[in-house]
Amino acid sequence: MRHSKKFNHLGRKKGHRAALLKNLTQALIKNKRINTTLAKAKALRVHAEPIITKCKTDTTHSRRVIFSYVQDKETVKELFAVVAPKIADRPGGYLRIIKTGFRQGDGAETAMIEFVDFNDTYKNTKNTKSSGKKRSRRGGKKASSKAAAPVTTSEEE
Repeated sequence: MRHSKKFNHLGRKKGHRAALLKNLTQALIKNKRINTTLAKAKALRVHAEPIITKCKTDTTHSRRVIFSYVQDKETVKELFAVVAPKIADRPGGYLRIIKTGFRQGDGAETAMIEFVDFNDTYKNTKNTKSSGKKRSRRGGKKASSKAAAPVTTSEEE
């Protein structure tokens, strides 16, 4: 029975599962986006979000703690140099999972997992035209232009 077993074992023993999540984390940090199965993507999000949170403070201790999870110097450098400045003001939710359909061979549900701040397509950008002056209707200017017409005086008197 699996009472109080909250995480997905992914059909692997502990050592194999840890190696899988370590390698997926390295690939995600280096490439900023990877395609995998939905179950692995959900397990990776639970595994990687605390690691990404630890990279907000750039200390020797946090670098060593992250290295103990990732086991790759280049990935740690990439995490602190490129990823950390972009996610500095975000309070959580660094990763996004997008379902991409079913795999041809075995029918497994696939998904794309990516960093939220590294995708420019999904960013909410405000329209630059509307954020300036207040717009009014076209017909409203005619009435105000008649009232503000300059008065001419004749100097021949």
